[in-house]
Amino acid sequence: MALIVQKFGGTSVATPERIKSLANRVNRFKKQGHQIVVVVSAMSGETNRLIALANEITTTPSLRELDVIISTGEQVSIGMTALALQELGLKAKSYTGSQVKILTDASNGKARIIDIDGQSMKKDIDNGYVVVVAGFQGCDADGNITTLGRGGSDTTGVALAAALGADECQIYTDVDGVYTTDPRVVPEARRLDRITFEEMLELASQGSKVLQTRSVEFAGKYKVKLRVLSSFEEEGNGTLITFEEDSKDDNMEQPLISGIAFNRDEAKIMVLGVPDTPGIAYQILGPIADANIDVDIIIQNQGAKTTDFTFTVHKNEMKKALEILNTKVQPDIHAREIIGDDNIAKVSAVGVGMRSHVGVASQMFRTLSEEGINIQMISTSEIKVAVVIEEKYMELAVRALHKAFELEEA
Repeated sequence: MALIVQKFGGTSVATPERIKSLANRVNRFKKQGHQIVVVVSAMSGETNRLIALANEITTTPSLRELDVIISTGEQVSIGMTALALQELGLKAKSYTGSQVKILTDASNGKARIIDIDGQSMKKDIDNGYVVVVAGFQGCDADGNITTLGRGGSDTTGVALAAALGADECQIYTDVDGVYTTDPRVVPEARRLDRITFEEMLELASQGSKVLQTRSVEFAGKYKVKLRVLSSFEEEGNGTLITFEEDSKDDNMEQPLISGIAFNRDEAKIMVLGVPDTPGIAYQILGPIADANIDVDIIIQNQGAKTTDFTFTVHKNEMKKALEILNTKVQPDIHAREIIGDDNIAKVSAVGVGMRSHVGVASQMFRTLSEEGINIQMISTSEIKVAVVIEEKYMELAVRALHKAFELEEA
């Protein structure tokens, strides 16, 4: 008998029929003797509907009240799922994030989990209940409802698995595993049987939509066995996300590249002609960090007396970042020009095989050059090479790189 946390996304609970299908799947696991905790997202499209409702009242809703509104989507899902399980004769009980006591910080809209007190939930599990938990939400120290950001239900599932000491966390989604890239862009993309936590973390942070970055961080930190499976297929092993030492095959080398990720949700901000003096980077990025805006790639080009500073943020936060730079930063640094560009995309090649092979970056740059694609920014890590290019060339770049690194071959 194993304790398994199963997380189901919005497409899995999109209709009463799909919720019934979810319940049947859970029932099969229960009949095998397993203890099951189910984490569900809001029904597909529901969060967007709730945000649109709020925007009909005001285009600038307070984040606290917006969290109160959008957290109701998961509340509907857990009640419906519990009812479906009860109809099959199972004992089932639903829990909101607050009822589980998922404690988060007070960052409404993208809160981080601090602690989970699962004692009452554990009692129900030991008494044979299927516990159904609302993903994506928690509460801060003052009891305010918080949400974890887009894809936060993945993080809820993994965090619960860590807190409960679960044997496995299964993430059910609308794909049957992790692919070498998005099959909608490259039909020849191949499903991976397994991938390391490091690679999955890089792929997620570079734009892969299969898992939320923080969920992979949690799984790696607390050594939660993680598996990505399809909600719509009865059978299949999906993709196992594991540690590098567990994934090596004694009879073969690690593949050079495991996947090509892309992200069209970033924007580039250029702060040109600022004084080349100590502390200038902090003067620029300090107020950006204080506004809770995440910065990705950073490049500084040093000139004779001045320097150009370029960085990327989420596309939705470009306007806010530019406003901060122009009102709070510019009076002190006197930049020649501050420019925002949201017509960019980031494309990344990821693989632990880079550690033992050279030439990945040069092959990537040559491939893009042969396609006439100009590189605007470059970022590297031990197992990743990422480039920023014009958004209109993104799909061409992904297809070319997928072929160049022979990812369609088993």
